[in-house]
Amino acid sequence: MTITLRRRLLAEFTGTALLVTAVVGSGVMASTLSPDDVGLQLLENSTATAFALGTLILIFGPVSGAHFNPVVSAADWFLSRRAGTGPTGRDLGGYVAAQVAGAIGGSILANLMFDLAAVDFSTKDRAAGHLWLGEVVATAGLILLIFALARSGRAPVAPAAVGAYIGAAYWFTSSTSFANPAVTIGRAFTDTFAGIAPASVPGFVVAQLVGLTVGIGLLAALYPDAGEAADQVVVPTDERGPALDHGA
Repeated sequence: MTITLRRRLLAEFTGTALLVTAVVGSGVMASTLSPDDVGLQLLENSTATAFALGTLILIFGPVSGAHFNPVVSAADWFLSRRAGTGPTGRDLGGYVAAQVAGAIGGSILANLMFDLAAVDFSTKDRAAGHLWLGEVVATAGLILLIFALARSGRAPVAPAAVGAYIGAAYWFTSSTSFANPAVTIGRAFTDTFAGIAPASVPGFVVAQLVGLTVGIGLLAALYPDAGEAADQVVVPTDERGPALDHGA
């Protein structure tokens, strides 16, 4: 493993961890400050998540592209295979492992910050067909947004656009827009507002993979050459570092 790849994996681990910390921590704070108003809790949680996501993309994007999400990394790998511009299979495996580990670590960190048990598996059941449909919609829309921005040369606005999309999707999807297998797994480790029961995780992940397939299909129809912009997903990486190391 090259030094550059290690930097990228560290960025993905840390960025995903801080994202889940923001999701879980703001959920705990919202429940504490607004215990009798679930709508206000969701508003507080979604606002903090949107701002945190945009900020984290700005911090880690130049190092790793700031995927923080296995479906984004998988789409990048799949769409770029013909052009040879995106991550290798080895990169993909490393990204997914770093993202999942980071998500679990972020949930544990949030639990500890609020004086809760480090690991307390969620009891919040989220297993239902309409929730899975919400995850398909949220994930497909996220993939379409990210790669449309990259293909059209507007990747620099991704921090604001992706943060805004996720913040909005909290409200227009029935599932409150997890749209991320790593984050879904991480959120199973906390029995708080943002948690999801471990038994509900597989259904969400399958729905997210279906959303990935739908998103890729839409991209193939709308932006057939989207894979050529793989180095711009989610944001352009430093041309002196990670962007030149896809063969690592």
